Amino acid sequence: MAPGVRLVQKVSSTRAFAKIAPHLIPALDRAVHRLTRGKVLLSAQMLPGVILTARGAKTGRERVTPLACMPEGADGWLLIGSNFGREGHPSWTANLLKHPDASVSWRGREIPVRARLLEGREREEAWARALTFWPPYATYQSRVEREIRLFRLTRR
Repeated sequence: MAPGVRLVQKVSSTRAFAKIAPHLIPALDRAVHRLTRGKVLLSAQMLPGVILTARGAKTGRERVTPLACMPEGADGWLLIGSNFGREGHPSWTANLLKHPDASVSWRGREIPVRARLLEGREREEAWARALTFWPPYATYQSRVEREIRLFRLTRR
């Protein structure tokens, strides 16, 4: 593993990062994504990322959220609702629970997807792969009592 990657993993596991990142990273991602017409996602320099467009659980209005993801083949993605190790599930997870049909912007293409919450053995296997992919998720889980939600997105 490259020293730069280890440094990024170490920094992303800190409480300071968890406090600042949820506000700063999505705003930067949305701005860069908009400026580059969907071709660049700034946080994808650390991890692969998508821009999720889902209907709000309460309002039904479209919500646009930049998210790190773990690609699964050509037509699927795993989304980890870590919330940077903060209490409470991120709101995008409630949106997907209520409205599983959504879309993602992936490498400049808009792709319709269906989200499914993973549970049981399927979740355990996906969680193990997620920890191998990005070890700081273990730190995030250790900070909260809730079980971090995992969603599998598949092309519709």
